[in-house]
Amino acid sequence: MHNHLASRLDNIAPFHVMELMKMAAALEAQGRHLIHMGIGEPDFTAPQPVIDAATRAMADGRLQYTSALGLPALRQAIADDYLRNYGIQVPASRIIVTAGASAALLLACAALVEPGREVLMPDPCYPCNRHFVAAFEGKAKLIASGAAHRFQLTEAIVRQHWDAQSSGVLLASPSNPTGTSIEHAELKKIVASVKELGGFTIVDEIYQRLSYDDAPFSALSLDDDVVVINSFSKYFNMTGWRLGWLVVPERIVPQLEKLAQNLFICPSSVAQYAALACFEPATIAIYEERKAEFKRRRDYIVPALRELGFGVPVTPDGAFYVYADCSAFSDDADAFARQALNEAGVVIVPGLDFGPATAHTHVRISYANSLENLQEAVARLKKFLVRK
Repeated sequence: MHNHLASRLDNIAPFHVMELMKMAAALEAQGRHLIHMGIGEPDFTAPQPVIDAATRAMADGRLQYTSALGLPALRQAIADDYLRNYGIQVPASRIIVTAGASAALLLACAALVEPGREVLMPDPCYPCNRHFVAAFEGKAKLIASGAAHRFQLTEAIVRQHWDAQSSGVLLASPSNPTGTSIEHAELKKIVASVKELGGFTIVDEIYQRLSYDDAPFSALSLDDDVVVINSFSKYFNMTGWRLGWLVVPERIVPQLEKLAQNLFICPSSVAQYAALACFEPATIAIYEERKAEFKRRRDYIVPALRELGFGVPVTPDGAFYVYADCSAFSDDADAFARQALNEAGVVIVPGLDFGPATAHTHVRISYANSLENLQEAVARLKKFLVRK
């Protein structure tokens, strides 16, 4: 075998947070007790009704391939949920079940991203989003988006940066790493402008059900041409089950089906049968209790971090992250995160992965941990910061 690897790999950066996780694992192996506020994963796992549904599917032998578009019953359950939760009528025929939101983004980018063309996205943003674009030879155009704009793009910013190479926008609302949403009126203007400019809009809504301050809202209510990504990982607590979905305009479903058949064959059949139980009223009641607990944690951690001296100019309204300015303590967020790990035993993530604009000034702090652990983490950070 020759040693030449495809040049597209040069456009995909490593996940720096994983280095920090390796350091954390080494400390734990030495017996250190760490409080994890790094990885973006709910500390809750799938509720019992979901596990029971998976067990039944396995016992009944329902383990064969499903349609590349997903189980018809699951696509319909998702459609019913859009109507019940958001008041939007989305035909099941527009819903494609995928192997996690990552596969949904991969399919969307495979269908929409042209080689050499640019996709606008905010800086900071989830790193994999720009790498999905790079995987199909597109160029992620990161636009510094600070606290004044909720760390998000606005219609004015999109118009300002749109040029002959632009082909679309990729947004996330609520966002990882910031936990902030795009205001509905602003998102409506972005969608309308991008359509007028002849581009596409992809909106990652994997944290949409974990919105704490406003009524449920989906970009699907704005325009049938918007491509929306969602997931069973976050609100539904099924991270390792690898199940998500995307909603696309009816006219491109056959093209996405062709792609899904070739790239994935189908999502996990067991995970799909399990996910049917997610939408039962008793299961939703469990999820809503857990969501209330996330809100309680947010309402504790944001003021606590401000009191410690972190800058949190925008209160996160969704997900389970605080994107905090640590420049009062250090001009190197990466070194600060390593110090917090080694000296305080608290795992936080530097801004390095999320884009150059905030790489050295911000850290992402996840509150997907028990309130007791969050309180202990704040106490540890307080002692650590006094010593600095």
